[in-house]
Amino acid sequence: MHLGSDHQHHWGVILAGGEGARLKSLTRFVSGEDTPKQFCRLLGGQSLLTQTTQRISRTISSERTVYVLLNSHERFYSKELRNVPPAHMVVQPCNRGTLPAILSSLVHIIRQDKNAVVGFFPSDHHYTEEERFMKGVHLAFQAAESNPETVMLLAVAAKRAETEFGWIEATPAMSSDSRDGLLKVKRFWEKPSARTAEELLERGCVWNTFVMIGRAQAFLDLIRAGAPAIYQAFEPLLEIPESWASSPGLETIYESLTTADFSKLVLSTTPDRLGVWCLGDVGWSDLGDPRRVMTVLDETGIANEWMNSWRTHAVAAAAGQ
Repeated sequence: MHLGSDHQHHWGVILAGGEGARLKSLTRFVSGEDTPKQFCRLLGGQSLLTQTTQRISRTISSERTVYVLLNSHERFYSKELRNVPPAHMVVQPCNRGTLPAILSSLVHIIRQDKNAVVGFFPSDHHYTEEERFMKGVHLAFQAAESNPETVMLLAVAAKRAETEFGWIEATPAMSSDSRDGLLKVKRFWEKPSARTAEELLERGCVWNTFVMIGRAQAFLDLIRAGAPAIYQAFEPLLEIPESWASSPGLETIYESLTTADFSKLVLSTTPDRLGVWCLGDVGWSDLGDPRRVMTVLDETGIANEWMNSWRTHAVAAAAGQ
């Protein structure tokens, strides 16, 4: 079910260029080869990428959905996205982290629509309550339109002292025109120690899902402020009139870059330009390691024929360490 009318300037970016190193032992076991997790059928009969695509299609048109990919994954995405036009794909020459991936997709979109409001969606997430999540996404798009200089971070209620997630301490927004539910960032913690995570849980801090929504120009302004050298490397592409596929210099740009993390270089350095939209408990999980995948499978009752074999394999591997 689609949530309301599909606004002509609403865009979605699915981040699908990760290597999934921590999950490789499981994805190799399931698929028989080194399949990146986003292309692997871990939760039922569809890949995580397909599930992400179907999830966001409830409120974002396929005509304005962009996939950020890696050239080295072509044999996987060429099959998975065989019905997606090449113009909807941003294929990176190599992996340089989340910041270049996000910036390259922003350049791709803003050259087509200078008024774009963009949502970024990792391709390795699970939501038990997808409809509630997408209603929150819909509201966050509205909040981004009402707060054009603010980037919205979607957060969820923390359920345990997790050390592998990013945490946000949020405070009520002070501006009188802020919508109900919009908070401000006071401080970030990325993968805290066990003791700190316990303290954050007790203080009511929330988990950062890394789903972000804001005007394309607001994202570009954040990047220019937090990582000016990387922004300047991509800036000439904003002026090129032809399609992304024929844009010169992308390989050269990536060759000049070192790995750059969007959270560390941009979000953590510009908290005053960020809003937090807390979704409560929507059953969110970042499927970053085998333990979380198995937990989601157990909690949802999804059955895969490889599950018992994997558990036996994991126990044997642990015993052999």
